[in-house]
Amino acid sequence: MGRLEQVFESIGKRPCGKICDAMLGIIAEGQQVIDEVEDEAVRDAAILAAAQAAEHYEIARYRTLLAWAELLGEDEIIELLSETLGEKKHADELLSSIGEGGVNAIASERPQAAE
Repeated sequence: MGRLEQVFESIGKRPCGKICDAMLGIIAEGQQVIDEVEDEAVRDAAILAAAQAAEHYEIARYRTLLAWAELLGEDEIIELLSETLGEKKHADELLSSIGEGGVNAIASERPQAAE
């Protein structure tokens, strides 16, 4: 069972999925880059940025949920959400590392990047 399912189970609720317009927008931006940017290095940097935007959105949501769990004193939920938030932060750090490790610099040297 996943962590969110455990959170819902601990509060006696049934999880249900809901479409997130904000995340759909982030995905659409990433797809637009894939479709429209011809230079591979620039496209890689832009895809990396879109992936990081998705992580930032998720980090914001998990921080909010964690704050609420803390206010309610829900120790089990705090533990579960903290673990997921840690993973999201780690993913963000990895994406930053990839960008700073050369992807962004290579893209910035491309003629298309200056347009």
